[in-house]
Amino acid sequence: MNADPSTAGPLSPPGRSARKPSVSCVFVCHDGHGRVLLARRGAGARDEPGSWDCGAGALEYGESFEAAVAREVREEYTAGVRDVETIGVRNVLRADPVSHWVAVIFAVEVDPSEVAIGEPRKFDELGWFAPDAPPDPAHSQLAETLALFQARQGRRPPR
Repeated sequence: MNADPSTAGPLSPPGRSARKPSVSCVFVCHDGHGRVLLARRGAGARDEPGSWDCGAGALEYGESFEAAVAREVREEYTAGVRDVETIGVRNVLRADPVSHWVAVIFAVEVDPSEVAIGEPRKFDELGWFAPDAPPDPAHSQLAETLALFQARQGRRPPR
């Protein structure tokens, strides 16, 4: 059986239980005027410490996407949600670390005055950036997420 998750088939090897992808709500918080909120991942982050990324969290059993996003934005950035818009879905297969998840991507408007680091073990800095000029180093998944956000911007002018 091939261990590479990008080429593995949907069936489990004999004698093993099936692994299932998780569902993640990925959110690009923005101020409604063209800037996006990014967080630098701290030493306690699950992966890619030191890289800049948008927010994300697992969808919990029985939870709506909107409720998951509101909960995660409050936990990670201490802010309430003004507006939530679904902007895409990605099937993410990673080899290092090995993982598979379905990422439902959202654009989330927040009030910048409410934003602060809510999970200091995961993040050590927050910043507002133009979506076409994120800081380096960027998380491995950030470029594709920001591309979805920028495509949305082309459909809706900033207020």
